[in-house]
Amino acid sequence: MRDRSRPWFIAAFLAPALLIYGGLVLYPLGQAFAFSAYRWRGVSAVKTYVGGQNFIDLTHDDAFRKAIQNNLWLLVVGGLLTVAISIGLAHAMGSQGRTGRALRATILIPQVIPVVVVAILWMFLFNPQFGLLTSGLKAIGLGGWVHTWLGDPHTALPAVTVAFVWYAMGFYSLLFSAGLKALPQEVFEAAELDGATPWRKFSSVSWPMLWSTKRTVYVHLTITVMNVFALVLIMTQGGPDRATETMLTYLYENAFKNFQFGYATAIAVVNFVVVMSLGGLILFITRRDPQGVRR
Repeated sequence: MRDRSRPWFIAAFLAPALLIYGGLVLYPLGQAFAFSAYRWRGVSAVKTYVGGQNFIDLTHDDAFRKAIQNNLWLLVVGGLLTVAISIGLAHAMGSQGRTGRALRATILIPQVIPVVVVAILWMFLFNPQFGLLTSGLKAIGLGGWVHTWLGDPHTALPAVTVAFVWYAMGFYSLLFSAGLKALPQEVFEAAELDGATPWRKFSSVSWPMLWSTKRTVYVHLTITVMNVFALVLIMTQGGPDRATETMLTYLYENAFKNFQFGYATAIAVVNFVVVMSLGGLILFITRRDPQGVRR
């Protein structure tokens, strides 16, 4: 009797969570796929079924291709910078000196600040008239380098990338720090006895053993970068000349400025597919630890 009631007992506990997940995640996701097959202004009940025409139009949309390129730029350049800086900060946080204590106390400040405030802060930093960067360059005699960083198509995306890295590095530093603390200290002691340099200990011991942490960082960072929105919208609104356009800022433009909700939903579907594909690809590539370390 007890064995027969066990499935019902488990189902009773799972049902509320499944209902909430289905209502708040699966149902809206299904609606998005359905709306992407319509031409719809979003403000009336009139919808025109167009099948896959929205997706066909996306393949010929230069602005959308530019948005994908910018997302990939942020993913590769911003992602590499974020990982490199985060792992360095994580090692520094492990020290017991003043530097380590100061980093542990302040590393999450960018994450605590709302992203809207972060965007406004960096807009002021990059301001060519009175920004901190401008003042710093003039103070060291490099006033000729002062530039309209966010107004030039050649420098706008790198400037946004810098802001993104500053905002993101605290969280990933914390992840790497937690991963480093979980590593067995006797391995590092053995490396020191063998005369390993700090770089050798990092490249041959700690970095390979952080395999599971790296997988988590890569997947989460990919999702974060491919869904970047508020930072870009506030700092540049996708400009100048779409130099910083991302998929979600282009989605916003089509939905709330052009009132092409069907087309915007098609962009959302493509974004979803791209993110899921990249995440799945990363998990597939990193499914095996080449060092044979399971941590």
